[in-house]
Amino acid sequence: MVNNDSTSSEMKAVVKSADMNETMQEDAIKVAQEAMEKWNIEKDIAQHIKKDFDTRYGSTWHCIVGRNFGSFVTHETKHFIYFYLGHVAILLFKTA
Repeated sequence: MVNNDSTSSEMKAVVKSADMNETMQEDAIKVAQEAMEKWNIEKDIAQHIKKDFDTRYGSTWHCIVGRNFGSFVTHETKHFIYFYLGHVAILLFKTA
């Protein structure tokens, strides 16, 4: 469960790794902020982001949201971002 003490638009986004153009990165952060304002459960936040990106940029996107996880994924070129929004990590990537 995500603790939203401050509004997510006030939470600082820190991109840790990205293979994605600037516009898509900005969209990912904006959509994540919207999701965190609307939802408190990580699964619901991830679902919101994934569905938005499927609609915006075509299938198939995958999204992982949480405070503590490891990952090793294969993604389409120029379709990967890993960032923090506040204390929550978000991994978003597209596969064929």
